[in-house]
Amino acid sequence: MKKKLALMLVAAMTMATVVGCGGGSEDAAPAAAETETEAPADTAAAETEAPADTEAEAPAADGELIRVGFAQVGHESDWRTAATQSAQTVFSAENGYELSFVDCDNDSAAQLDAVRNFIQQDMDYIIIDPIVSTGWDAVLTECEDAGIPVVVIDRTIDDSDKYVSWVGSDFKVEGLACGEWLAAYAKAKGISEINALVIEGSTGASATIGRTDGFKEIADREGWTILDSQDGDFTEAGGQEVMESYCQSYAGQFNVVICQNDNEAYGAMTAMDAAGVTYGVDGDVIIVSFDSNKPAVQLVLDGKLNATFECNPLAAPTVDEVIKQLAAGETPEKEIYMAEAWLASEDIVPSITVNGEEQPIIHVTEDVLANRAY
Repeated sequence: MKKKLALMLVAAMTMATVVGCGGGSEDAAPAAAETETEAPADTAAAETEAPADTEAEAPAADGELIRVGFAQVGHESDWRTAATQSAQTVFSAENGYELSFVDCDNDSAAQLDAVRNFIQQDMDYIIIDPIVSTGWDAVLTECEDAGIPVVVIDRTIDDSDKYVSWVGSDFKVEGLACGEWLAAYAKAKGISEINALVIEGSTGASATIGRTDGFKEIADREGWTILDSQDGDFTEAGGQEVMESYCQSYAGQFNVVICQNDNEAYGAMTAMDAAGVTYGVDGDVIIVSFDSNKPAVQLVLDGKLNATFECNPLAAPTVDEVIKQLAAGETPEKEIYMAEAWLASEDIVPSITVNGEEQPIIHVTEDVLANRAY
């Protein structure tokens, strides 16, 4: 990819008026979600979406490999592993790419350094999954000055719009869906009082902010008590540590545990097992997770998790399409939302309404589990 072309593309992007699917930051996302976020109506598509055909035509017109730098958050969860594997599959030599991948190990400073190194290496494109949502304007300005288009995936950037597209999930909608499902589930079960403990994700991550805000909005509406909300850093060890503390501090006081990713839920379950707290369909505590990786969906099928709310990690095929659009001189959407689904162990809540739109709750069966793409 010639740098001159990249400069022209960035200039064109700067001048264009782009209308996307919703806000690319947590400040903007809730308003967009009210009118434009699509419900996962095609549940089969949400369940089976897989990386793009690896034999697709490469975007390099002259036969040269397209050089892509990817600054990944880290390797803290099964979700992150699936996202990385998807990128490595899509951005392969067979597809016309040369991928430079950096695992930033949840270190924001290391991630900024990785992006600056990509600039020095004269990459054709840079992909960023931002560890935190702020502190990005300077380095994105450097990318713009170098004529290197940036695509942001998964988490959002709040303090700069100097990227061509963001591809990911509406995290507040995920939190709202969790709250709406819990409200409907509690009503169906005759549960009149909710006393919840929340194990949050990494502090400052847009996924944490959105899921926390969305769930709290429903909790406030319903008059639920959130006994505590602490950072589990999206890890199994973090979830276990926080839950061990909760079991000591709130023994006998809680009947709901909200884990902001699957791995935290695994750790929380270990802690509750050790404390003699029962959970899941036949237990005293309702426990839910976010991400919906296949091992978590298995736990939903087994009745050990009551529900899980999907965050689709397979952004790479969509990023590939964005790059092809740029190479063709087209203007991609500024914000692109992934298709997602909500999954539950019991078939007692067929659907929920989120931001005025009816969305199905998928009852997990053996067939549903078998069709999971990750």
